[in-house]
Amino acid sequence: MQDIALEVIKILENHGYIAYIVGGYVRDYLLNIETMDVDICTNAKPKDIMDIFETVPVSSIQYGSVSVIYKKYKFDITTFRKEIKYEDNRKPVKIKYIDNIKKDLLRRDFTINTLCMDKNGDILDFLNVRDDIDKRIIRTVGNPRYRIKEDVLRILRAIRFATRLDLVIDDKTMHYLKKYGYLLKKLSYVRKKEELNKIFSSSNREKGKKLILELKLDKFLDIPNLSKTVMVNDIIGIWSQLDVDSLYPFTKIEKQQMERIRFLLNEDIYDPYVIYCNGLYLCTVVAMIKGLNKTKINEIYNNLVINNKKDIVVKPNDIMRVLNKDAGSYLKNIMNDIEKMIVYGKIRNDHDDIMKFVINNYK
Repeated sequence: MQDIALEVIKILENHGYIAYIVGGYVRDYLLNIETMDVDICTNAKPKDIMDIFETVPVSSIQYGSVSVIYKKYKFDITTFRKEIKYEDNRKPVKIKYIDNIKKDLLRRDFTINTLCMDKNGDILDFLNVRDDIDKRIIRTVGNPRYRIKEDVLRILRAIRFATRLDLVIDDKTMHYLKKYGYLLKKLSYVRKKEELNKIFSSSNREKGKKLILELKLDKFLDIPNLSKTVMVNDIIGIWSQLDVDSLYPFTKIEKQQMERIRFLLNEDIYDPYVIYCNGLYLCTVVAMIKGLNKTKINEIYNNLVINNKKDIVVKPNDIMRVLNKDAGSYLKNIMNDIEKMIVYGKIRNDHDDIMKFVINNYK
């Protein structure tokens, strides 16, 4: 990926422009973290970029960013710019193209995201912030009082970087993350969920939880249950405990899963019939939340004789025939009873055994 990105830079330079890989890729490269997220910045204007490369129709061209396809890879190439005015503590509504990489870097959020890589793969530190990477510190570019207030998303981004990269947020930045936490109320639930998903899906998610609580952001994120949430290795398992289905955007299936998980928290999760009815995934998530043995859940599931009603060897017509009755609602009740008896191992999934059970109990 890096080699392909450097080719893109060389193509831009061959056309008379300046270009660098910038931001997250360079940061992760220095932290020995593998990533495929490569951003390129250049003094070429969007129209110039579009003349040189095949571009993706949907792009953020109004912000000076163009999505480019090169050798089947997608790269976001952004023109050096200066953001003059922000709106609603979030979006730059007025930008100015510039021809200076250092001034472009000064508009960025955190110092760890300002390092660049040139066409030769050499790391360039225009703002003299390499020490922050080496010391694993997160601090804003410039005064955090202004940088955080102009774009409130930076609050969650700081926590995400600290969580996923296991970095420390410097004291001054921490102060203003907390001071302006109330501005998160202005942020859409879509954007909040995107960042929280990245925090909660991290193997270091406990640190993310701790930071959110320490900064008292849970009330501004409308996740008051966070303090008592078990940070399991499953994003739906976490959201089900936060119980914010009516606020945050979820699919119909996700909402059904979360509702079921909350129900199962009050059930005997080792009950074979509970596992049979709800499936391995949901029961495993509940086991993690309750601190129960996942291996045992897996064993019970694997030992189930049937996995659904279709596996039962007897059909309603067989029951009608042996009972000499016409079809009716009673058939559903009998099939449910048969299903439970098989799951609990009280009868075998065998035609003769089931017929014997039906005759003895319903004739």
